[in-house]
Amino acid sequence: MTIPGKIAIMGGGSWATALAKLVLNNADNILWYMRRDDRIADFKQTGHNPVYLSDIAFDTSRIHFSSDINEIAQAADTLVLVTPSPYMKEHLKKLTTDISGKFVVTAIKGIVPDENMLVTEYLHEFYHVPESQLAVIGGPCHAEEVALERLSYLTVGCTEVERAHALANTLNSAKLKTIVSTDVRGIEYSAVLKNVYAIAAGICHGMKSGDNFQAMLVSNALNEMDRFLRVASPCERNISDSVYLGDLLVTAYSRFSRNHNFGSMIGRGYSVNAAKMEMEMIAEGYFGTKCMYEINERYHVNMPILQCVYDILYRKVLPRHAIERIYDTFL
Repeated sequence: MTIPGKIAIMGGGSWATALAKLVLNNADNILWYMRRDDRIADFKQTGHNPVYLSDIAFDTSRIHFSSDINEIAQAADTLVLVTPSPYMKEHLKKLTTDISGKFVVTAIKGIVPDENMLVTEYLHEFYHVPESQLAVIGGPCHAEEVALERLSYLTVGCTEVERAHALANTLNSAKLKTIVSTDVRGIEYSAVLKNVYAIAAGICHGMKSGDNFQAMLVSNALNEMDRFLRVASPCERNISDSVYLGDLLVTAYSRFSRNHNFGSMIGRGYSVNAAKMEMEMIAEGYFGTKCMYEINERYHVNMPILQCVYDILYRKVLPRHAIERIYDTFL
C-alpha cells in the first residue's frame, strides 16, 4: 500500500528534487511548491531543476508547480517538507491553509531556529498536526547518489506503523530500499547531531589530523549521540542501526557532505564567515550546532564534541586549540 491521495513536495533544493523523483516512480503525478517563479519556468522549459541535480530528467506534464504555498497545501493530502531548517518558519508563515488534517512528512534535517524545537514538535504545537499524522525521513542517503541511481537506503519514522509502511512503499524503487521505525524524535535529533559531528570530522580532515584520530572522533561522536538520545528521547533503539550510525558515517566521510566540506575549509584555515560564503548550499550543521548546544543546556549531557564545534563556530576558538581540548575525552 502506498500513500493515498495527492502528494506535494515543499521545497526546491537537491533533496526535494531527489524525493520528487522517488515519489514519481510510484505516483501518477505530484504537486510541487517552489518559491521562485523563474525557477519554475526554467524547470518547465528544460524538464529538469535548473539549479539542483540538473541531470535528473522529469516529465513535467506529471507535475503541478506553484509558488503559492497555500494553493499546493490546500490541494495536497500529504505534504513532504524539504526546505532548509533555517528557512522553514519563513515559508510556513505564508500558510493560511489549515494543515492539521494533512499527513505531514519532514525530510528537514535540522532544528527550528529560535524555537529550538524539532520540526515535528513545531508542527504539532503551532499547526496542530497530530503526532500520528507526522512522519520523518532519515538516512543514510545523499541526494546526489539517489540522482545517480546508486543503491540507497532511507528510514521512515512514524508513530503509526501503517502510515510509515505506506510512506516507505511510496518511496521504494529498485535502487532505493526503506526501513520503518517508530523512533521519530530519535531520528530527528540524530539527523541534526550527525551534521555537527560531520563538521568536526571535516575540521580534522582539513587539519590533516589523520585517519586514526578521525576514526576515534567518529566512534566517540556515536557514543555522544547515544548519551544524548538516552536522556532527551529515551526508548529502545540500537544506535548501530543505519539511521543513526550509518547516517553519521556517510555524513562524516562523504565528498557529497556539505557539512564535512564546510568543516574541512575551517580546518584548512578559512574563517567561519569565509567558509559560509564559499559554500554553494547551506551547511545545516552550522545552525544545528547552536540549537543543539542550547537544547543541551536543559539536559546537561556530557557532549565534548558538540562543545568543541560550538567553540570554533560561535566563540572563535582556534580549531587546533578546540580539538586539543577533546583529546583526553577519547580515553
